[in-house]
Amino acid sequence: MPDKKTAIVTGATGAIGKAIARQILATGSYRVIMVARDPGKAEKAREDIVRVAGIEDLLVEIADLSRKHEIFALADRGYSPVHVLVNVAAQSPRARQETPEGIERQWATNVLGYYWMIQAFLPHLRAGTPSRIVNVASYWAGGMDLDDPEFKRRRYNNDAAYRQSKQANRMLSASLAELFRADGIAVNACHPGDVNSRLSNDLGFGGHETPDQGADTPVWLAISPEVEGVTGKYFENRQEHNCSFCHNKKEMKQLLEIVESYQQ
Repeated sequence: MPDKKTAIVTGATGAIGKAIARQILATGSYRVIMVARDPGKAEKAREDIVRVAGIEDLLVEIADLSRKHEIFALADRGYSPVHVLVNVAAQSPRARQETPEGIERQWATNVLGYYWMIQAFLPHLRAGTPSRIVNVASYWAGGMDLDDPEFKRRRYNNDAAYRQSKQANRMLSASLAELFRADGIAVNACHPGDVNSRLSNDLGFGGHETPDQGADTPVWLAISPEVEGVTGKYFENRQEHNCSFCHNKKEMKQLLEIVESYQQ
């Protein structure tokens, strides 16, 4: 077999992230790097994935994806080229929290974390072209306030903050797809499925789909030849859906400028 490609999966200790990492690893064509915050959970997830997949080529990296310096330090550890980046990591704390840098935690993890991962690994993704970025978003999206993305003036509500973050994921995916088109880097967003998880529970929901069902569309976008060259789209259940948020070019430009403005 030719040298394996490299896939990075963030949030890989969560229900969906873990299933995504396992499904990609099980193909036998990828070395998978799972990124997580908690070393204990990460090692346990690694053991579970390797046991089921029967393949050892799974590495663990620890990083808090709400913190820019940890992401860029991760990118400096020598993983190049990178062929697939799947951004899954998400939080939805019920009370408003801030990172040590003073950024509202859900915005920092769910939105800035995606953007910082893409920017930090961009040289490695360029080295692996044609490469793919999959941003796990949601159909549960909307209500963005570009004048108050961190709920500094609005009363914080974790459901509203989550919906806003998923709208941002979809809009940024479309914007970055255009920026990277000439580089041979595809960027797509998707709804993964309704899976019972810590995240869904924090939002007051359960879930009727298994983690493997939830992982199906993200994995398909990450590695299937069926979507080779497809970029700037939003998918649910392997079907392309019109994303109304991505028609407002003015707001998309404003959002990109906002995320670029964070220096911490």
